[in-house]
Amino acid sequence: MKRLFKYTIACSFFTLVMSLAVQAADIYVAPGGADTNAGTKEKPMATIAMALRKAREMRRLKDPAIANGIHIIVENGVYAFAEPLFVRPEDSGTPGSPTIIEAAPGAKPVFSGGLSVKGWRKAMEKIPGLPAAAQGKVWVAEAPVEAGRLLDFRQLWVNDQKAIRARDRNADSMNRILSWNHETQQCWIPKSKTAGWENAAGLEMYIHQWWAIAILRIKSVTVKGDSALLSFYQPESRIQSEHPWPAPWISQKTGNSAFFLTNAIQFLDEPGEWYLDVKKQQIVYWPRNNENMSTAQVVAPNLQTIARVEGTIDNPVSHVFFKGIDFKYATWLRPSQAGHVPLQAGMFLLDAYKLKIPGTPDKKGLENQGWIGRQPGGVELQYVSNTGFERCNFSHMGATGLDYIKGTQYDTIVGCTFRDISGTAIQAGMFSDPGFETHLPYAPADERELCRKLTISNCFITNCANEDWGCVGISAGYVQGINIDHNELSDLPYSGICVGWGWTKTINAAKNNRIHANLIHHYAKHMYDVGGLYTLSAMPGSVISENVVHTILKAPYAHDPNHFFYIYLDEGSAYINLKDNWTEQEKYMKNSNGPGNTWENNGPNVADSIKNRAGLEEAYKAIKN
Repeated sequence: MKRLFKYTIACSFFTLVMSLAVQAADIYVAPGGADTNAGTKEKPMATIAMALRKAREMRRLKDPAIANGIHIIVENGVYAFAEPLFVRPEDSGTPGSPTIIEAAPGAKPVFSGGLSVKGWRKAMEKIPGLPAAAQGKVWVAEAPVEAGRLLDFRQLWVNDQKAIRARDRNADSMNRILSWNHETQQCWIPKSKTAGWENAAGLEMYIHQWWAIAILRIKSVTVKGDSALLSFYQPESRIQSEHPWPAPWISQKTGNSAFFLTNAIQFLDEPGEWYLDVKKQQIVYWPRNNENMSTAQVVAPNLQTIARVEGTIDNPVSHVFFKGIDFKYATWLRPSQAGHVPLQAGMFLLDAYKLKIPGTPDKKGLENQGWIGRQPGGVELQYVSNTGFERCNFSHMGATGLDYIKGTQYDTIVGCTFRDISGTAIQAGMFSDPGFETHLPYAPADERELCRKLTISNCFITNCANEDWGCVGISAGYVQGINIDHNELSDLPYSGICVGWGWTKTINAAKNNRIHANLIHHYAKHMYDVGGLYTLSAMPGSVISENVVHTILKAPYAHDPNHFFYIYLDEGSAYINLKDNWTEQEKYMKNSNGPGNTWENNGPNVADSIKNRAGLEEAYKAIKN
């Protein structure tokens, strides 16, 4: 009996210790907390970064409380970051003891890279340069100033809705260039009817070019009669005039490249438009009918990246997960600082030109070369393994939403939503580093540099690439074993899911990829030369199966309005099996494909049982709401 009593006491003590351990590994964060608090539910911490530090120290000291993992539990509220949240190797968990940053039950915490803009007042005075239609209707507020410097930003959100940076043509209306001089790097356009626009500081040109756009900072405007000659700042002036793909389009038959001008107060002529007056350090905004600026929640983006998870090739970050977190408000500043001339999928050119004598070691017929940079992500990861995002929401981003850059393996993106992303929603894998010519096949000696075994499943992607129209829903470069399945993508200006890079038939690092049972619809809103499903280069062992693609929107300014496709295998695509994909028509492109592609039962006659399984699975359909 005595021995049984001792055993019972020992078991009770062990149970109590384990209970305390589980509780101790829960670190609570709340807007009303303090970082000096213990991090309990009753006394939460105030910031995610300090909670993460606390977790890091628990791991360093081998605290027995972490045996079952560490949960950083985030209560409802907005957490505005002054710098990106940095998750490093020392924050890594283990399979049995992961680090999980998650929403408290019923909470919808926001990790924000923005700053609130307050103190709005209706402008009763006359504002120089503002069109007569807007005088007396706009509101103004002091622009955010950080450390004595005016905040630079390119987006503004009012009550969670993106405002429109003032532009000369409204809605989907665009003008067309008159000519482009590649030698002088100048462009003639019809003179705008708006008075005084030619003297506006910070003026930009947004030009439509085949499958991509370019954003060019205007250096000077010379008006002659009913036309105006534009000159541009470097480096984009040289790159725009030298790069051959995609170049400005000139054609009497199909029309010249479309464009609009932006970022001048002279263009602020309708509700929903805004302008940052740098000299006066104020924001000018014409409210929409349903907006009360006295109570409106207005946010300007401060950070380009909200969270960064980064290890090294020898010491990756592992077993760190985010659950139920909203990532909001990020900008992208390069277009304001150096212009933006993309090659494809938003990858911007650092240098590009036509070769006088064609040919490279890999491709004898190649007539051009290019080197690219990568746009930032609102959330970025590199050199990680076993990380993931579950039922997180990404919105109001200035470039890419979520980016698994390189050195990643066994990661998951499941049940997440992506809305109002200026560029690509989800991006993964290497494309080309700045020092690697972009048409070369990429096959690193150390495969740990690659993005491998990434799963993107049951995500809802809509209204993305809404500034950089050449970006896409899901973009994957040189990836291995990627699984993209049961996602729904819609309301896109260009293509849906794009996998591959390099324009080469040579075997490279990409292989064994699976694109299965995705639903892609309402795409090609602005661009052409598009595919709902799109591939580049060789990809042995890859399968594209049971996807559904429908409703091409047919861009109004396409130079070739019939050059759109449901499935598009572009240059070098090879060793890919395409099977049981439902499309409205058998309208497919096979451009300079390599060997080994097989097509089986694709088109409008695919069985309804297959068609009906595409898109979000039942457990995830509610994320659309």
